[in-house]
Amino acid sequence: MSRRTAVQAGAVGLLGLGTNHLNALRASTEEKVAANAPAKRCIYIFLSGGLSQHESFDLKPEAPDGIRSDFAPIATATPGLDVCEHLPELAKRSKLWSVVRSLTHSTNDHTAGHYYMLTGRTAPSVGFRNDRKPRPTDWPSIASIVGDAVPIRNNNLPPAIVLPDRIVHWSGGVIPGNYGGLMGRKHDPFFIEASPYGNPFWKGAFPEYTFPNTTKDPPKEPDARVFQAPSIQLAPGLTSDRSSGRNLLLDELDRQRGALERSASIEQYDHQRQSAISMLSAPEVRQAFDVTNADEAEQRRYGKNAFGWSLLMALRLAQAGVNLVQVNLGNNETWDNHGEIFWRLREKLFPPLDRALSAFLDDLNSTGLLDTTLVVMGSEFGRTPKLSKLSSAYVEAGRDHWGAVQSVFFAGGGIKGGQVVGASDKIGGYPIRDPQTPENMAATIYRQLGIPETAAWHDETGRPFHIYNGLPIMGLL
Repeated sequence: MSRRTAVQAGAVGLLGLGTNHLNALRASTEEKVAANAPAKRCIYIFLSGGLSQHESFDLKPEAPDGIRSDFAPIATATPGLDVCEHLPELAKRSKLWSVVRSLTHSTNDHTAGHYYMLTGRTAPSVGFRNDRKPRPTDWPSIASIVGDAVPIRNNNLPPAIVLPDRIVHWSGGVIPGNYGGLMGRKHDPFFIEASPYGNPFWKGAFPEYTFPNTTKDPPKEPDARVFQAPSIQLAPGLTSDRSSGRNLLLDELDRQRGALERSASIEQYDHQRQSAISMLSAPEVRQAFDVTNADEAEQRRYGKNAFGWSLLMALRLAQAGVNLVQVNLGNNETWDNHGEIFWRLREKLFPPLDRALSAFLDDLNSTGLLDTTLVVMGSEFGRTPKLSKLSSAYVEAGRDHWGAVQSVFFAGGGIKGGQVVGASDKIGGYPIRDPQTPENMAATIYRQLGIPETAAWHDETGRPFHIYNGLPIMGLL
């Protein structure tokens, strides 16, 4: 046992966490996960608000006026696969990724749609009220299930992390589906809240890409558009060896608690306190978080904005050994473009997404990590075929909520690149070939990570529940 491991083990005991408690917090099913799994880690990119399939990966240039997008399709590096003209960098890299154009579910509601796509379950759990309030009776998130089922690869890090925010609605309600739910709060993913909560009328990859609602003033808070990487570090002169003393360590944790509460969920304080100790003593973890001080050229490749910094942090955390990182690109339902959809996507959302995701894929590919890193990108739903202009507050049309079909992006981790799975009808309204569900998407993640089809998660009373509730999307494999 290394000195650092001994220090950490001693610190856990001093903090009142026995070995049984620690083992419960770090429980894994290592013997159940296939050693030859195609993917060792997953990055789940979530575009809260609803990415329009018509403006991204499933354009319908022959559709009638009022349905057809203002954007033109462009050819990609894969013959027969077209994407939006405002995603040129992703188009160049199409051999690295594939798209499912036929994912469908039954709701047009933001909260229920988040819940379906974040848990991989479209049958609401008992007690689900669709009221922006997570409950212990909710289905566990995909992040929580993966965190429990896949062996931990770095004891200095939680098995599942969500960044750069927890998806809080502008009304103040917290979107359910991100948490441990029935598995218990000890299975919540670790939340890195590096991005300050956005004013509802400022959306996008701030500070570089922002836009106000035309009827409201921009936020006045000094840090409203500043991406703040969490400061999780030891005080100057305090090494992990010196931190073995009980009083010294507790004093340091008390000093750090304010920063930690701003940076991560401390609702289950004993669990998070144990995680914080490990992180405080790991230089590679601090480096993973410190993205705003990364090399200037690297920051420019990703974009010096919330999208770029978030994906750069996700890359570093994946390299450091986190099994699942959920990256919420755009807080407060950024992609919910009921009006001004063409201007907002063209000027504010597609540029940072195209740049950051392309740089992310390049780095995964050049380091050899793409082969063992599954990347999934989706939303809570797609957008309506028909364009609509809701009010005079918008200078151009938008699209409304549409659960019937959306496009979902997949790359790496054993996924074949350059594939199109499924199809929507001629107006992009409904699947007409190979329909898929959130259950199938989740099953694809689980399969690629080596979780067997017979695996189960358990609630706090020990009752087993099947992890798989659908079949993997075989057209991707």
